Amino acid sequence: MLDLVILGASAAGCSAAIYSARRKLNFRFISDNIGGEVALSGVVNNWPGIIEIQGFELANNFANHVKSYDVEIETGLRATAIKQAGKHHIICFKKATGEEECVETKTIIIATGIHPRKLDVPGEKEFDRKGVTYCTVCDGPLFKNKITATIGSGNAALESALMMNNIAKKTYLISKFPNTTENKGGFPKGEDILIEKVKTMPNIEIIYSAKTTEIIGDKKVTSLKYKDADGKENTLVVDGIMIHAGMTPNSDFAPVEKDKIGQIAVNTKCQTNIPGIYAAGDVTNIPFKQITISAGQGATAALSTIEYINRWKE
Repeated sequence: MLDLVILGASAAGCSAAIYSARRKLNFRFISDNIGGEVALSGVVNNWPGIIEIQGFELANNFANHVKSYDVEIETGLRATAIKQAGKHHIICFKKATGEEECVETKTIIIATGIHPRKLDVPGEKEFDRKGVTYCTVCDGPLFKNKITATIGSGNAALESALMMNNIAKKTYLISKFPNTTENKGGFPKGEDILIEKVKTMPNIEIIYSAKTTEIIGDKKVTSLKYKDADGKENTLVVDGIMIHAGMTPNSDFAPVEKDKIGQIAVNTKCQTNIPGIYAAGDVTNIPFKQITISAGQGATAALSTIEYINRWKE
């Protein structure tokens, strides 16, 4: 019988693991990978104490801090189901080999984060990694002096376009929103400083009120189609497409209360509606998806778990 299983090895999960290790809990730390979306970020300059750092380096720092407590991070494991056995929880996960394993635990912290949302248009799946990418930081340098398109209207899309401005010959930025004051100039969820910067870059052409309808190519991407505000279909010749259309929570395995987009509902102690199951970080319904907030939630979830275990009765 374990005290705890922590799922997810990014800011929230690593923070929870550090607090759990310091309290000498008997726990396992399980994750599909190390770092999650943090590892795929570009330059991070809002982590207190470090003025500027690459996302993958910060993620490695998180993992190394956990390992300094002699905690093993078991990677290549994906949670598939959580079942109840009285007060206990049975959590099952699948290994990269396809083998399945289930373990029994008093508590669980779900810190599995989010993953990129797909457009679900023809050609997207066929040309994934053949010109289509969901990580500009990872794949942007492959398109040096070429023509690219970034699809999205949030900070990730704005940052993608700014990065490609320094790499590509030309970058299209495709927003589904109109260029109006009500929509912050086409980017309602974007930060003002990023919006202003994007609009001053000579190599970035912004296309507003556009809905991508198809991705076209042969062995690799050659163009994309989109419909404008009048319903007219247009074609852009591009070599690469960066899709930043939002994120989906990694919560499908969890039998807890969620909102309409799958975010796990938690209270101020990171408790879910099931006693003994906690959630932290971007997988939850917290209003802001930030690394610092996720780390704080991880600590909160761990302390709440410790409080729960201290009062444990069979």
